[in-house]
Amino acid sequence: MTQHALAIIDLVVDHRINARRSVRAVDHVDLHVRAGEVHALVGESGSGKTSLARAALRLIPRTSGSLWVDGSDFGRARGRHLRALRTRMQYVAQDPLDALDPRVTVQQSVAEPWLVHRVPHDPVRDVARLLAQVGLDATLATRLPHQLSGGQRQRVCVARALALEPAVVVLDEPFAALDPPVAAQVLDTIDELRTRRDTAFLLVTHDLAMVESVADTVSVMADGEIVEHGPTTAVFTSPRAAATMRLLDARIPHDPERARQWRPCSVSATTTSQES
Repeated sequence: MTQHALAIIDLVVDHRINARRSVRAVDHVDLHVRAGEVHALVGESGSGKTSLARAALRLIPRTSGSLWVDGSDFGRARGRHLRALRTRMQYVAQDPLDALDPRVTVQQSVAEPWLVHRVPHDPVRDVARLLAQVGLDATLATRLPHQLSGGQRQRVCVARALALEPAVVVLDEPFAALDPPVAAQVLDTIDELRTRRDTAFLLVTHDLAMVESVADTVSVMADGEIVEHGPTTAVFTSPRAAATMRLLDARIPHDPERARQWRPCSVSATTTSQES
């Protein structure tokens, strides 16, 4: 398991409807993400991709299957061992308003992982450093979530996820609120982390243009199963599964300028700290 930052083996997730009935959302899925890799998980609505991502984080219960993070058995971990492993895997949700406490400042939100896991830190200097990594000015640290734009709130969530320098970051439609130039700055941070720290990213998204530009590998889900997997270019150039073909047929016609905007690029924090 040690060659993979994240290993999901034979995962099954059933959502219980009532005492007698349940619906299978994830059906015996295997998925592996290497250190330093961006792996995209795509599929139509209801395909099971969000259930898979949340089960991998142990945010929802799984029916069966194994979960390994950074070479350790995350699925069976309990107590202090589980607490320690949770620092190795972080999550960025789709809706930052749900993810951020409306009563606390940006500085408190970003510093929260350090407080929870008792990591020594400087609340002003270290928060400012993380905000700069995602293109936000340190002056925003004193603001509350409702005082930020949607794009700024999402970047605060990304900064908080990076605080503990995790082995794996799960991104659930993280750039839905961001314009491509702003998202490109965040992706630049992701590109740096994957190369400098070997951070692995599992990207759950509908944006195939972004997947084409930033993901090394892609898995396509349909009806709770992974129906196609491989290098992104190969899967998108020569799709074999019907679900993949449907996704490609439904996408917006290829726009070279849009694809270029998604690619990681060096953008100064001064430029991207404006409202987005």
